[in-house]
Amino acid sequence: MKRFEVYKNIRKGAVIMGLPISLFALMMTSVIGSLLFIIFSFSFAVIVSVFLWNGALYTMLTHLTKNPALMHINKVFPQTISNKRSSHLYYEKD
Repeated sequence: MKRFEVYKNIRKGAVIMGLPISLFALMMTSVIGSLLFIIFSFSFAVIVSVFLWNGALYTMLTHLTKNPALMHINKVFPQTISNKRSSHLYYEKD
């Protein structure tokens, strides 16, 4: 009998053009912004620089997707908070 995954787990692994959905949205935001930049300041240097920017951004995002350890951010807060002493030294006098 076939087993199917839960739909929300399928969405977590969704990929568009090799990028997760959040990074793809960032890429599309950059593309739309660069199109607006081209429209309002039309010159050959701007067009070339925009293509280079979007190409470099896409390469960087795909590289980060393939190597997620490069983008690992440590959490600020610990998983649990405890009053237990982290040191076994006793500093108080008897």
